[in-house]
Amino acid sequence: MNLLAIETATECCSVALVAGARLFERSELAPRRHAELLLPMCEEVLAEAGLARRDLDVLAVGRGPGAFTGVRLAVSAAQGIALALGIPVVPVSSLAALAMQAPDDGADVLAVIDARMGEVYAGLFRRNGEHLDSLGEETVGRADALRLPRSEALNVIGTGWSSYREVLETVLMSPPRWADGARYPQAADVARIALPIAAAGGGIAADRVQPVYLRDKVALTLAEQRRR
Repeated sequence: MNLLAIETATECCSVALVAGARLFERSELAPRRHAELLLPMCEEVLAEAGLARRDLDVLAVGRGPGAFTGVRLAVSAAQGIALALGIPVVPVSSLAALAMQAPDDGADVLAVIDARMGEVYAGLFRRNGEHLDSLGEETVGRADALRLPRSEALNVIGTGWSSYREVLETVLMSPPRWADGARYPQAADVARIALPIAAAGGGIAADRVQPVYLRDKVALTLAEQRRR
């Protein structure tokens, strides 16, 4: 199976190509340059693998949550390529892709992406090898309002940790077992999650892929800023 994955929901722009047992990837921390980098990255990994677009069997895309423009770009690019080729798309949570980078040590994973305006996108996951289960709905809200189930120490990953560490420490039941605030969702992990879904025929038509924003505004009004 040849699967191309795209992830641009955060400051990091990345693509990954799984061609049989081989993985080719590109990733760059490049705020506001995603539109410039994305398609050339796709062509680079295809060329490195010796493939053309027509050789692709399925697309995978990080569907968000994340930056509005980044999520829209990834979904639009995946839809465009998939529609042109007549192949399915596997949408993958960007928070789930982020959680795949945490250690597989038995601890549940809290993935948190800085959503600006004092808020975080958050998702709680349980990892078992390459399998990942969601432990509830993904949310967006103030870091100090995050509600977590009682559990032993969590692994915490994502820019929400680096931006709001002191606040998040107050809502965790205990200090994290492991934490890294310098990680971003990556297309390689989108591909890891999507591969078994695609292999089982779980892809959907490109025109059915929907971005996930979790909120419908990108800035606070002046009155809201004063209240905070």
